[in-house]
Amino acid sequence: MTEEMQYEYLVPLEKYLSAGVRLGTRLSNKYLEDRGFIFTVRPDGLRIFDIKKIDERLKIAAKFIARYRPERVLVHTTRPYGFKPVQMFCKFVGCKALTGRFIPGTLTNPNLPHYQEVDLLFVVDPKLDAQAVAEAAKMGIPVIALVDTDTPHQYIDFMIPCNNKGRKSLALIFWILARQVLRERGELKPDQDLPVPPEEFETKLVQS
Repeated sequence: MTEEMQYEYLVPLEKYLSAGVRLGTRLSNKYLEDRGFIFTVRPDGLRIFDIKKIDERLKIAAKFIARYRPERVLVHTTRPYGFKPVQMFCKFVGCKALTGRFIPGTLTNPNLPHYQEVDLLFVVDPKLDAQAVAEAAKMGIPVIALVDTDTPHQYIDFMIPCNNKGRKSLALIFWILARQVLRERGELKPDQDLPVPPEEFETKLVQS
């Protein structure tokens, strides 16, 4: 039996595929390519991530997050499709959620009413969440980030390569991470699931 066949994914491979987790953009940076995150390039130019690499990084990220006191972890996104996944993740894990605009000084100015003192920052998209990433770097706060194929890597301490724009992809990624963090903490058994499915983490489309 090959090593590939023996590898145990956090969720069935089909779940990753149907959620579009491996879909990147038509651009990529050499930093991500050199780390083997990009598996192939489709004929239409779309970069495709290596699902095994995504899965491995999710396992490591969960171990990392579980080491911190949850109330000292801030999860931020300005991407609307990320609001519900981030809020649900924080609800289960106990972290702080900051969705929407990041007010300058949130991590650097103790005199501001919205100031937050945290030990770990987790962002959905370093491009859109650049202000938060820059402030974390200034304060020496480690940063975990979901990164697409063309995401800049500056100031990111740990990258999780994935489709960080898709509604279903973000829901599945945060559901997996929430479950895995709780398993790492011993709050869920190794084979135990969250009480809600990944669909509950999904931002619902507004019907016109």
